[in-house]
Amino acid sequence: MLEPRRLTRDELITLGDLENFRVSLINEIKDLLKSNSNHVAKQWLRSSEVRKMLGVSAGTLQNLRINGTLAYTKIGGIVFYKHEDIIRLLEKNASH
Repeated sequence: MLEPRRLTRDELITLGDLENFRVSLINEIKDLLKSNSNHVAKQWLRSSEVRKMLGVSAGTLQNLRINGTLAYTKIGGIVFYKHEDIIRLLEKNASH
C-alpha cells in the first residue's frame, strides 16, 4: 500500500496568505480602475466611430445629420461629431 504524500511547508496556504493575496488583488484592480478613469474621451469622433458607438448604419447617421438631430463638422471630406453631442443625443432618447 502506498503511503500518502506529505505536503511540504511551501505547499501549504494559510489564511494569512489568502488575505495577503486578496488585498494585493484589490489594490491592483483599484490601480487599473484609476488609470482608466484618467483616460479622457476624444472630443471629436469620425463617422465610423459614431456608427459603432450608436450601432447605426451609415445611412442612418446621414439621416441624423440631414434632419438636424446630430450636429457635425466637415473638414476635407471627413465628417466629425462632438463626443458631448453624441452623449446628449443618447441621454435625450434614453428610455426611462
